[in-house]
Amino acid sequence: MQTPGSQSSLHRANLERVVRAVRLAGSLTQAEIARATGLSAATVSNIVRELKEAGTVEVIDTSAGGRRARSVSLSGDAGIVIGVDFGHTHLRVAVGNLAHQVLAEESEPLDVDASWVDGFDRAEALVGRLIEGVGVGRDKVIGVGLGVPGPIDVESGTLGSTAILPGWAGINPRQELSQRLGVPVYVDNDANLGALGELVWGSGRGVKDLAYIKVASGVGAGLVINGQIYRGPGGTAGEIGHITLDESGPVCRCGNRGCLETFAAARYVLPLLESSHGPDLTMERVVELARDGDPGCRRVITDVGRHIGSGVASLCNLLNPSRVVLGGSLAEAGELVLTPIRESVGRYAIPSAARQLSVLTGSLGGRAEVLGALALVLSEMGDSTLLAENGLGVRAPAVMSSVR
Repeated sequence: MQTPGSQSSLHRANLERVVRAVRLAGSLTQAEIARATGLSAATVSNIVRELKEAGTVEVIDTSAGGRRARSVSLSGDAGIVIGVDFGHTHLRVAVGNLAHQVLAEESEPLDVDASWVDGFDRAEALVGRLIEGVGVGRDKVIGVGLGVPGPIDVESGTLGSTAILPGWAGINPRQELSQRLGVPVYVDNDANLGALGELVWGSGRGVKDLAYIKVASGVGAGLVINGQIYRGPGGTAGEIGHITLDESGPVCRCGNRGCLETFAAARYVLPLLESSHGPDLTMERVVELARDGDPGCRRVITDVGRHIGSGVASLCNLLNPSRVVLGGSLAEAGELVLTPIRESVGRYAIPSAARQLSVLTGSLGGRAEVLGALALVLSEMGDSTLLAENGLGVRAPAVMSSVR
């Protein structure tokens, strides 16, 4: 038994600090681990050696700043995590290891509004197929990250807002998938997971404060403050799509008038082009035509960008993020949509906030949410299981270095 303040409990705490730092980053040099944990270089060196001998981490020689260094990552066979992303028209699943490597990924069409039972049946089958494909046992699955296109009630864990997913309202997606797969499930909305995906793997790397704006059938934002997703006490932070732009504007699905969503989301934008381009137009096709020079589509993309920029300006004035990353199908328009966003930010945001802001498209495309689901598991899972499986931290080493 370890007593608080004992040498063995201190050693255990230091092991967990190192494992957590590596787990969240994917890989770090020993010098970076020391900076991230506040431990001395000698302590980090001893702990990394112990973790390597136990098979918990892998160490490879590399270079940093022109100097030789040792890169540390969690062992590829220490366990796997699963990401599941339900979009309005697709299901996407990815399998990754604790070293932040994606081992398998697949997507298939899915009408998420049709039936939640069918959706979870399909997800369960696809997860099983991918696990079998990478050749690992189900006992190696540590957890599953689940993304849904709607708000999650923080207290009950159920899906709210019947206007977004009418067939899913009131169900507990975390509980449902956990019962099916027999492992812990962590759930969040698609915008938050998009933010996590871009933060860990994409256009958000290197910053601690950003907003990920997803424009699809709705408009939402994932907010990262000081490196952490901010959800708010009720889990509804980031509903940028319901900022009022025109109180006499179109009626929104939320019941208000003139929300940003009514000027930018696909369900409101596509009818503007129906008379000239036909009823089967998609936002992906609008972007494609705009890039090819179609004047009507270019005008619509520009107007949407201008409206999004107004919402981003409000976000800048409130939170002052250093980066805004645009995701969803609209992001494929590139500078056609980024330029009017930046112009609106320059017009409506506080000058100092606008100067510090960079606006760019996400680099992960449609994969942002499922990779964010992997990142969610990697950020939420505990380290005790990893250490216990390898018998680590149960006794104090013969020599202990002090905490710096």
